[in-house]
Amino acid sequence: MDYRKFIAERRAEILGRVADAAARSGRSADEVTLAAVSKTVGIEEVAAACAAGYAVFAENRPQELRRKQEAAAAYPELSSVRWDMIGHLQTNKVNLVVGNVALVHSVDSLHLAEALDARAARLGITVPVLMEVNIAGEESKSGFDPADARELIGQIAGLGNLSLEGLMGMAPAHDPDAARRAFSGLRELRDELSRDTGLPLGELSCGMSDDFSIAVEEGSTIIRLGRTVFDPAYDLQ
Repeated sequence: MDYRKFIAERRAEILGRVADAAARSGRSADEVTLAAVSKTVGIEEVAAACAAGYAVFAENRPQELRRKQEAAAAYPELSSVRWDMIGHLQTNKVNLVVGNVALVHSVDSLHLAEALDARAARLGITVPVLMEVNIAGEESKSGFDPADARELIGQIAGLGNLSLEGLMGMAPAHDPDAARRAFSGLRELRDELSRDTGLPLGELSCGMSDDFSIAVEEGSTIIRLGRTVFDPAYDLQ
């Protein structure tokens, strides 16, 4: 199999699905960023995805992020790609992330926000972040309870070296109706928090391989795609 050909053809399929979903909700596909989740692949696959047109890559673990970025030094074409952190982040790992990513999607506690802010202050930079919200109330998922998000958003937004850009969330797996409720609920919470705080909160990071079309219909601005990007065995239906 020609892997680079697969990556390019699959990207065209994904872009078509995004365009159709955006049109159904009266949006432009240009409003949606595709983040290729590279946690299960090597740097050669990342380079193939970059050649196909992906410009944003996301990692779940700080150590793997560092490993990928070090390996990317051997690939000049990867010098301008964007890296995001999307996984649960422990406070003792913030040094691996701050200054090395464009966006931290997974701020799930005030303690983590304060740790990111402190590290950013020492480096003299501002870190764009999203508040992760457990919108479906699943015990297996991390993230703020919506009530806690309402209570704590002011404190997080007030941290001087963080820039709060919006919300991130995940939907229950294998249940399209539940996914739609989760994504619409996340959008409605974002709109509510934006009204209450006066912050734009323009980013809504939701939607993965199995449910990204629904997420785009419900307002997602960043979809996080792993298997559907990189795995030829994944059935894009």
